[in-house]
Amino acid sequence: MSGTVKTLKPPYYAVIFTSQRTDGDNGYGNMAKKMVDLASKQSGFLEMESARDDQLGITVSYWESLETIKSWKENLAHKVAQEKGKSEWYKNYSVRICRVERDYSFEG
Repeated sequence: MSGTVKTLKPPYYAVIFTSQRTDGDNGYGNMAKKMVDLASKQSGFLEMESARDDQLGITVSYWESLETIKSWKENLAHKVAQEKGKSEWYKNYSVRICRVERDYSFEG
C-alpha cells in the first residue's frame, strides 16, 4: 500500500524499514508483493504504508505487539526474502521498532 494509513488506536507498534536498493529488479517486485500479502495475513498485523524514490525506500508496518513483530520476523517465507535482500536487493537497510503512544491525522 502507498500513501498514509488510517489513524489506529494506540498503543501499537511500528516497524520502520529504511533501505537503499541495488540496481535492477532481480525479482524484488514480485517478492515484495508476496511479502505484503503474507504480512497482512499474520496475526497482529494492523496496516502498512510505503514510499520509494530513486535513492531511498521507507516501509512502515504496524503491529499489535512486540510478540507479533517477532513472529513475522521468524516467518519462514519472510526469512527467505530477508536473505535475498541481503544478497541481492539492498545496498543497505535499517530496521527500527517503536511503540506508538499517540497519533493524529489531517485530511484536507
